[in-house]
Amino acid sequence: MKTKLMNSVAAITATMALSTAAQAADYTLRFAHFWPAVSPIHKEVFQSWANQIEADSDGRIEVELYPGGTLSKPPAQYEAVINRIADVTATVQGYTANRFPLTQIVELPGIVKTAEQGSCVIQGLYDEKLITEEYSDTHPVFLFTHGQGHLHTMETPIRKPSDLEGLRIRRPTQVVASLLEELGAAPVGMPAPESYQSMQRGVIDGVALPWEGVHSFRINELANHHTEIGLYSLSFVVTMNKQVYNSMPEDLQQIIDQNSGMENARSAGETFDKVDALGRKDAVEAGHEIITLENATENEAWKPVLDSTIENYLQKLEDQGLPARDVYQRAVELSDECQQS
Repeated sequence: MKTKLMNSVAAITATMALSTAAQAADYTLRFAHFWPAVSPIHKEVFQSWANQIEADSDGRIEVELYPGGTLSKPPAQYEAVINRIADVTATVQGYTANRFPLTQIVELPGIVKTAEQGSCVIQGLYDEKLITEEYSDTHPVFLFTHGQGHLHTMETPIRKPSDLEGLRIRRPTQVVASLLEELGAAPVGMPAPESYQSMQRGVIDGVALPWEGVHSFRINELANHHTEIGLYSLSFVVTMNKQVYNSMPEDLQQIIDQNSGMENARSAGETFDKVDALGRKDAVEAGHEIITLENATENEAWKPVLDSTIENYLQKLEDQGLPARDVYQRAVELSDECQQS
């Protein structure tokens, strides 16, 4: 009797082992990004993408998510994919200085109106092969932007450029740094996740962030003044290690391809727009001061500085032999087309 029981246990164990082996993924993709695990961006954009990949591949591709910079710090995430510390990342192109100069044209004032529209613009530039060469060392999945970037300060309300004089403002990229410098601020470079602690400790006086970032990184707990001005927008990319993608059989590559491109870009933008609304709602409910500068790119107090920033950036790239004005012109055209579609 004991022997039969032991044989039965052994048989069940063997069956379970075979079942587990049969369910094991052919590929496990480590997906690193810097948003908190509790943020809607993690849940609705990246987790949803991971779930879809796993479902479409019948479990042959598994995606492990590493939010909050746990696998790689934000400034190093693109390099982490190249070096296969991560297999996939969602990161800011501008965190890797000078690698994506044409892509960062979408950061310039006036291009992005909403995150969905901006995501359509940047994915359109990529699909039309105007910025494709900048991504030759990875396999891009989709590109997107957040909504308009505004100013959020602890003590000083910002109504005109002179109000920024001497204020230490967190800036995400060098393009935004140049803009803030021309406005008289002292830009301080740091990834978004470091903003809260830096404000709390008095290292900075405020931040340049969209409302989504204010919500995701809890900036409304510290900032009491918000100036809606649409100074800039950041570009992002979800991209994959090229060797990992190339190693996949064609049917699994097709799964990745089916979950790439414009539809995913616009979907990510829609989520950012929803979270923008949440961030603004938080500030309203907290009784914060919100200063709205309508159409700031044409505002007589701000326009000269914004125009100068655009011109200086484009000329700098042209001097390097890059077709910056052609890409900018197409971005402007796409800005209108994407807003209407």
